[in-house]
Amino acid sequence: QVQLVESGGGLVQPGGSLRLSCAASGSIFSDNIMGWYRQAPGKQRELVARIFNTDSTNYADSVKGRFTISRDNAKNTVYLQMNSLKPEDTAVYYCNVRWVGRDLWGQGTQVTVSS
Repeated sequence: QVQLVESGGGLVQPGGSLRLSCAASGSIFSDNIMGWYRQAPGKQRELVARIFNTDSTNYADSVKGRFTISRDNAKNTVYLQMNSLKPEDTAVYYCNVRWVGRDLWGQGTQVTVSS
């Protein structure tokens, strides 16, 4: 049973930085897409960033230039470096790993940007 374990959320002031990590326990298929989504209160879950096994990346327009997604295949881990955080980045952030026939989600980690 593969599980995704997230860490790194918390409270940060506007302009600050946080780094989220998500590690997959167990074996995962190498040809996968790793991503981060977020859901703010009263809003739908949205894609923040994703990275393919080729290291190609996609970002939401709202985070381009501020967030960086990366992966360590040897550790089955995906990271999200978040800089210049804004109050509107406040949300629960979810890790996602998917490949043919599987779609895994983490439990979510709260990120709050407030002074």
